Amino acid sequence: MKEVVPLTENWSLLHSGSQLPAQVPGCVHTDLLSAGLIPDPFLGTNEKDVAWVGQRAWTYIRDLRAADTSGEAHERTDLVFNGLDTAATITLGGRELGRTRNMHRRYRFDVTGRHGLLEVEFASAYDEAASVRAVTGERPNVYPEPFQYIRKMACSFGWDWGPTLVTAGIWRPVRLERWSTARLADVRPLVTVADGTGRVEVSVEVERTAQGAERPLAVRATVGQGLAVARGVVEGTQAVITLDVPDVALWWPRGYGEQPLYDLELVLVKDGEGTGPEHEERPLDSWQRRIGFRTVELDRSADRHGTGFTLVVNGERIFARGVNWIPDDVFPSRVTPERYRTRLRQTAEAGVDLVRIWGGGIYEDEAFYDACDELGLMVWQDFLFACAAYPEEQPLRSEVEAEARDNVVRLMPHPSLVLWNGNNENLWGFRDWDWEPELDGDSWGGGYYLDLLPRIVAELDPTRPYTAGSPWSGSWDHHPNDPAHGTHHSWEVWNRRDYAEYRDSVPRFVAEFGWQAPPAMATLRRALPGEDLAPDSPGMLHHQKAEDGNGKLDRGVERHFVLPEGGFDRWHYLTQVVQARAVAAGIEHWRSHWPVCAGTVVWQINDCWPVSSWAAIDGDGRPKPLYHELRRVYADRLLTLQPGDDAPVLAVVNQAAEPWEAHVTLRRMRADGAVVAERVIEVTVAARTAHRQCLPQDLVPDASSAKEFLVADSGDLRSVHLPVTDKEFAYPVPDYDVAVESPSDAGPGNVEVVVTAHTLVRDLLLQADRLGPGAACDTGLRTLLPGEHLRLRVTNATETGADAVAAALFCVEPA
Repeated sequence: MKEVVPLTENWSLLHSGSQLPAQVPGCVHTDLLSAGLIPDPFLGTNEKDVAWVGQRAWTYIRDLRAADTSGEAHERTDLVFNGLDTAATITLGGRELGRTRNMHRRYRFDVTGRHGLLEVEFASAYDEAASVRAVTGERPNVYPEPFQYIRKMACSFGWDWGPTLVTAGIWRPVRLERWSTARLADVRPLVTVADGTGRVEVSVEVERTAQGAERPLAVRATVGQGLAVARGVVEGTQAVITLDVPDVALWWPRGYGEQPLYDLELVLVKDGEGTGPEHEERPLDSWQRRIGFRTVELDRSADRHGTGFTLVVNGERIFARGVNWIPDDVFPSRVTPERYRTRLRQTAEAGVDLVRIWGGGIYEDEAFYDACDELGLMVWQDFLFACAAYPEEQPLRSEVEAEARDNVVRLMPHPSLVLWNGNNENLWGFRDWDWEPELDGDSWGGGYYLDLLPRIVAELDPTRPYTAGSPWSGSWDHHPNDPAHGTHHSWEVWNRRDYAEYRDSVPRFVAEFGWQAPPAMATLRRALPGEDLAPDSPGMLHHQKAEDGNGKLDRGVERHFVLPEGGFDRWHYLTQVVQARAVAAGIEHWRSHWPVCAGTVVWQINDCWPVSSWAAIDGDGRPKPLYHELRRVYADRLLTLQPGDDAPVLAVVNQAAEPWEAHVTLRRMRADGAVVAERVIEVTVAARTAHRQCLPQDLVPDASSAKEFLVADSGDLRSVHLPVTDKEFAYPVPDYDVAVESPSDAGPGNVEVVVTAHTLVRDLLLQADRLGPGAACDTGLRTLLPGEHLRLRVTNATETGADAVAAALFCVEPA
């Protein structure tokens, strides 16, 4: 049987003539940080002080003794790297094994009988990119960094939310594999289901040793605990085995059903020859994954609204409640399986059912997809191209093909994976960002997205749909970012307009949109130690990577509130409020127009370091108010008042499996809390549908009224509509009482905060991290009417006194 020996220990990093202890998997930055040779680049402006790390070559070394590679009972020993970042030369005992130039591929080298010093020398990524650019010529991109010339995580070169920390290192596990006769080189399960019977068609690729070239081989396959068993003979180096599994339970996205998973196991055996125990089948290698049975289609049919883009799972049409995912750390080797699970559990608990892995990052670790399989999170996987024209000449073209083949085969067993996407914004960029005239006929990536990648997916993974890009209208007959056709990225609103303008159109599928806000206060205090915080303080500006980011934040606030002059706390609170309101405005509007609009994918769920960004969960893992707002607007049942042409519209959205008999209380109120008019209406909304209706005229405040507003309530759901902006509205001075209770069964630092409102209290927020770095609150922004009580649950607080709690509470105040 194949023997696997991890090589995670006894590595060193060469630095200035000395050897530093190195962690594998890891990278140069984390090793230098552990050795105390560089400051933490996440703190203050230290990022600038470590830029030199990415500019130079680095070498990792480890001794491989003769016993490691002799194999003894085995015919072959391979050195296997799951990930090398990026341009590396590998030598063993002074002899070159090979060279690599792709972070996103796996590599294997025959080291049978060889031993000595193993050296992995990484060239500077900048030098590698320059050498490729010298061959291919210049290509445009959106950032002044050369990421399109090297197959490396693009955002390690910086982004409008990320630092420029250009890494190098052995970033995924490395091991020795000792084997004889043959091994399983590739296993490709095509999983389908029809009429309750699951089918697994497994294509197997085998590599043989010279001694095993003619030996008879077979493959045994099993699904579950003997639910289906099959055996196939290996012809040369290939075998195909089909297993039918009766009465399978379907895998569903969260909110639509359960997520049953089945173990699929393959064993490669040497076929018996003759009779007797010495001729019995002998296992040589094995492979195990969990699979799920489901169908997935992408409905891109034309209709009277344009061209659709609707995911259909097991025949069920789905409004995708999505988020965009970036690498959870700019040093991805630091992201453990536990951290993946924590972040993805947070994501699922926000009501999300789809996660798009953005094309400037990485193909994530197995632990990411395993967690998504279990949590029912559909995965939209970008191929790794983002915001640039990519050369299609060598040496990049062969790398792109090898990378795509490697990762399609690696990831296809996961039922959570529902869509392959060719790129991020490059089709749009070619047509709309002045690339076409600058390129003057040079290659730019179109051949990848419209030819190579769809052919690879059709060949290797025909069970899943492929789309050429995001955004993409489906063909050059329409603008690539036409909201009426296919996927749409809505960035004009954040860049230039008010968030209310999200309501001006109904795209078929909104694959990116979002609004910025700074991270939580505790995150800022950790990342900017000792700084006197202000929107324009040195550390705040350094941790704001977007072009005119603070200007856009301020303009977003000014359209609705009076921009605070001095006083960082108030600015921090209002930017958080506007972020949450902006994203909610878009989602509420687009969900209310299902099925014309079939999904929203918020930019973004997570951060890779502490930064002002579009994320709902900041770089230290703390939820922003946006996170809690996502929980509201992505819940199965949504109640919202939408501005209409003449009067507000009541929208009732039901994504649950059962009809919703909604009892909606509508109140037209004055700012002082008096009720002008009230009515209860009954609304029946069928499962998986959205209902919109106009309101009775007597309930509608005057369009220019600064003293009246409208409230809709149904159970725990509430929506508030003001005819004018907050700074024009006659808010009373907020008046509320705060009491802190410690339930008898609560642990230390766990309290309940009871707020009693005596006036209208708009967008009340308890910033729990002000009560301790580990403190959290169970809710975000809430609006109270006079006489109402709100109970907030706080955990892990270090300060629980009433004064400290009151100081951590914020709400909208009169202009």
